[in-house]
Amino acid sequence: MASVNPFNLSDSEEEAERRPNETVDTERSPSDGAPGPPPGNPFSPPADAEPPTLLLSSNRTSPSGEGISVSVAATSAMAGSAETRVSVDVIAAQLLRDQYILTALEFYTELLEAGRELPRLRDYFSNPGNFERQSGTPPAKDQVFGPGGPLNRAGSISTLDSLDFARYSDDGNRESDERVAVLEFELRKAKETIQALRANLTQAAESEVPSQERKNFKSSPEIQEPIRPLEKRALNFLVNEYLLKNEYKLSSITFSDENDDQDFELWDDVGLNIPKPPDLLQLYRNCGTPLPSPRDTVDVSVGVDFGDLPGNCIAQDPPKKPDLSQQQQTEVVQELEYQISLLNNEKQSLAEQIKKLQSEIQTLKRTVSSPPPATLDLGSQNTTNPSSSTTTNTSSTALLPVSCPQPPTDNGQYLDIRGVSEPETVLNSASTQNTSHPHPQSHSKLKSRPPVQFDQPNRKLSPAFLQALLSFCRMCSDSRLGAEVSRIADSEESVMLMLGRCLPHIVPNVLLAKREELIPLILCTACLHPEPKERDQLLHILFNLIKRPDDEQRQMILTGCVAFARHVGPTRVEAELLPQCWEQINHKYPERRLLVAESCGALAPYLPKEIRSSLVLSMLQQMLTEDKADMVREAVVKSLGIIMGYIDDPDKYSQGFELMLLSLGDPSERVVSAVHQVFIPAFAAWTTELGTLHTALIPSLLARIEKLLMQGEHGLDEHKLHVFLSALQSLIPPLFAVVLQNAPFTSRVKLHGDIPAIEVTRFPRPASPLQDVATIIGSREMLSALLLLYDHQLEHEGTTGWDSLLWVVNQLLPQLIEIVGRINVTSSTCVHEFSRFFWRFCRTFGKIFTNTKVKPQFQEILRLSEENVDVSAGNDILTKATVPIYATGVLTCYNQEEDRKLLVGFLEDVMTTLSLSHAPLDSLKASFVELGANPVYHELLLTVLWYGVVHTSALVRCTAARMFELLVKGVNETLVAQRVVPALITLSSDPEISVRISTIPAFGTIMETVTQKELLERVKMQLASFLEDPQYQDQHSLHMEIIRTFGRVGPNAEPRFRDEFVLPHLHKLALANNSQTVESKRIDIATQLFEAYSALSCCFISEEVMVNHFLPGLRCLRADMEQLSPEHEVILSSMIKECEIKVENRGMADAQGSMSIASSLVGEDAKTKFLSKMGQLTTSGAMLANVFQRKK
Repeated sequence: MASVNPFNLSDSEEEAERRPNETVDTERSPSDGAPGPPPGNPFSPPADAEPPTLLLSSNRTSPSGEGISVSVAATSAMAGSAETRVSVDVIAAQLLRDQYILTALEFYTELLEAGRELPRLRDYFSNPGNFERQSGTPPAKDQVFGPGGPLNRAGSISTLDSLDFARYSDDGNRESDERVAVLEFELRKAKETIQALRANLTQAAESEVPSQERKNFKSSPEIQEPIRPLEKRALNFLVNEYLLKNEYKLSSITFSDENDDQDFELWDDVGLNIPKPPDLLQLYRNCGTPLPSPRDTVDVSVGVDFGDLPGNCIAQDPPKKPDLSQQQQTEVVQELEYQISLLNNEKQSLAEQIKKLQSEIQTLKRTVSSPPPATLDLGSQNTTNPSSSTTTNTSSTALLPVSCPQPPTDNGQYLDIRGVSEPETVLNSASTQNTSHPHPQSHSKLKSRPPVQFDQPNRKLSPAFLQALLSFCRMCSDSRLGAEVSRIADSEESVMLMLGRCLPHIVPNVLLAKREELIPLILCTACLHPEPKERDQLLHILFNLIKRPDDEQRQMILTGCVAFARHVGPTRVEAELLPQCWEQINHKYPERRLLVAESCGALAPYLPKEIRSSLVLSMLQQMLTEDKADMVREAVVKSLGIIMGYIDDPDKYSQGFELMLLSLGDPSERVVSAVHQVFIPAFAAWTTELGTLHTALIPSLLARIEKLLMQGEHGLDEHKLHVFLSALQSLIPPLFAVVLQNAPFTSRVKLHGDIPAIEVTRFPRPASPLQDVATIIGSREMLSALLLLYDHQLEHEGTTGWDSLLWVVNQLLPQLIEIVGRINVTSSTCVHEFSRFFWRFCRTFGKIFTNTKVKPQFQEILRLSEENVDVSAGNDILTKATVPIYATGVLTCYNQEEDRKLLVGFLEDVMTTLSLSHAPLDSLKASFVELGANPVYHELLLTVLWYGVVHTSALVRCTAARMFELLVKGVNETLVAQRVVPALITLSSDPEISVRISTIPAFGTIMETVTQKELLERVKMQLASFLEDPQYQDQHSLHMEIIRTFGRVGPNAEPRFRDEFVLPHLHKLALANNSQTVESKRIDIATQLFEAYSALSCCFISEEVMVNHFLPGLRCLRADMEQLSPEHEVILSSMIKECEIKVENRGMADAQGSMSIASSLVGEDAKTKFLSKMGQLTTSGAMLANVFQRKK
């Protein structure tokens, strides 16, 4: 047998290689294309049209010479039978065979221009495999090339995903192997592309309107047939082409934008191998004459007699009227193709009915002649799993190919139409032979069947002569494949043995994109094969089936593994499947390691419990700590969660806790998210069963938080705090479930009667279904019934004897409140984390619990009196984080009117108490920042501040003024104009100078964030009054506040405000400070000015402002610093020098720029246009180049 490259030949060509003396079979597999019709086929078009031939498949990489010669012969025979003239297909075949490639290409082009397309030339020139050869090694002796022979092509470029770095080793020269591997990779990629295109075409074909609906549309013209995707794309292309040809360019651009998923430059984007129709004008002119429409058709072989067709199917008789016009011939071909598609649809439905009838016949036969139970010798497999008996019987029946001859079926595209009746004949013959020759149904009957007898001729030839004579049959039984083919399996066991031997040779030759189709075969063989070594090899093939399996392929493999596990039982899963996982735990491809991680979780229910809690847990722990891929660790965490749902060894609790902390500290967000969604709920469910959720797990996390706070007096590790607190937050739903399930009223739950539905907003949105309290409890009905009794118990009967709830009230809450009082109130992150925790805690436990158990404990600590802010006495609870967390985490849980009033009153009392006590305002500021992040509370906060604006105490009014600075950034400009600015202007005219000074930071923040010109002018006037009014000339603290505010908001404020207001007034203040006599005030102002100028030096300042205000102000400041702080004077000198250099360089650049602009742009109008264009530029170099391009 000649050596043939399996990647260059289709199955039919390999068969032709083995049997060159036989003709090519007319029925091809679906992957090899459809054969041409027989010579007498009345469906074939006339000879002057394109006669049907044995078409080459569109996905073949190198058609064989024998295949072409056969097609040419067939074509010649058909052409000769109809007419003596030579068809275009024969000419094309001759050109390709003689390697006149360019002539064939020109011939193909002329045919296309004439409106005719030859499938042979189309397939040949659209297949890149016909124009490449393997460089570096000469072709083998029997290497089969395409009709055009080998053509030179550039060598393949290795890409990163095509290189296998494992091949580049030092064990010898492997260049040829590497070249072959690269070419195989390219071939595989090309085939995958073809398969993807075919899948798209199949999907488009499946979305077509069924034939029956098409008939309905034709019979009822008023019903509009829905447009198909392919038709829509074709019409879009034609419409766009019409718009462009007729100068509707803007309409064409708009139309292209609305169809951005289509390329209107290329017709091939519409679909694969679809001829382009005439333009819209031609279609309109010929609307009265039916034109051939590009139907989605396939090449089929038909053999229906001409007389069998309905009378109205064919308008003319092509063989009898050779003088028909081209138009009429086209119409005949079109109508015949349509009839073919209808018959194919009918054939598919009949084939499905035949399948159903055959399955019913097999069922009846098994019922009539069912074998005794002892014949299905499957050993201990039936006793391993009670549910495996059904699977075993089904598998055994499916593996008996001789039980009923099944007709060959495919997708309905390649079967001969005459073959529709053949399965019925087969069934009839099978039923008639059933009485005399019953088909064997079991292993025992197969063994007891007598040998088949054949008629012997009445001849006297010697055996040697007969053997020599039969040797000319060219049978091949000395090879491995030949031996398998010549030996037909006669029992289930022999079928399993044969599959075990053949599958390792089949798998490498199947396309990677389609290898999952082998999974059922591999699993069935691995389940039933008697040899452990072969089973191990098959499972090894399963896990190595695809080099880098994607999500869908991994799901298919996992489904197969679970089916295998259910069938064989835990012992074989441990002995056969787990070793495959262990082998690939360190595989170089993350997709393979991901498959291992997912397998551990999927197989957990089917493993022995000792293995679950030891080997599998250790494997997952190793992968969690060592694997570098985020997606692998995410899958590991999910599998660990599944393991926690099945583990029952209490000794593994500590290991589970450590795994939880380890995974929570993972740097990847997706891993941490998986911990909260899967691992923690499963682990909490286990600890609930152990009774350690509220006795061990939650106290352990609280202890770690307390330890973290003790260690972090000089710097708290906020990330670790977030880790522990987020874990506690994920434990709130299971804790509430424990409280409900251990309540005194649990025994009184009744699920009968009217149980009200749970409100949608009753619980916070769970992160996953495992954190849903209804899922933990068991059902929403049970949860609803428990909630009714829970609220009634809390409101009327109390908590006596309710140990789990008493632990929450008497131990958990006090410890949490104590922890809250120890965190840093200035850390917005910590405040936010604890606020969210208490919000979820209170929402989960309900409004009655919050009002009766949580709020009283906070109010007991936060007694609003001046004694509680006496820092010297240690009563400084109002200055700690307890205030913002109570306000934002507890008082905001429910948004009723009484809840809002309580929150407003609490904030007003805190503001008043802190102000009158001269205490730090950090706790109040933290409350405003946290609440201000939510626009829902802006009106409420403005109400609180207005209370401070009209308060009788100047201290409270000062505090209110400073709080406005925090609120302005998040409030919309309408509220700023209507509520904030009037309040600030009211305070800016306050009798107390300290109150007026307190409004300056808020005014500055408005200048920094607001864009309305009217507002900015009002604020600017108010600030100007502070600076220019004589009564404020000696107000040192006011000047300090203004300079500090200018330095903060100047870099972000509007440039005009900065140039016209901030820098000139800073210059005046610096100049006035030179004559300040009080040295302490002078150095205070100088230091503040230095900070302001340092911040403003980074801004773009115009040359005029730089020369008139910025540089003079710096020089005045340097004069102060020379006497007060020499180290600052050095820095100021360097700043002044840099600014002077900038001014000089800018002047030179302006001079050169003005000359170049004057030479190219004339007139004020052109100058205005140019400057406006420059003002619109971004930093993009391409945009800059476009400015100076000439207008076309």
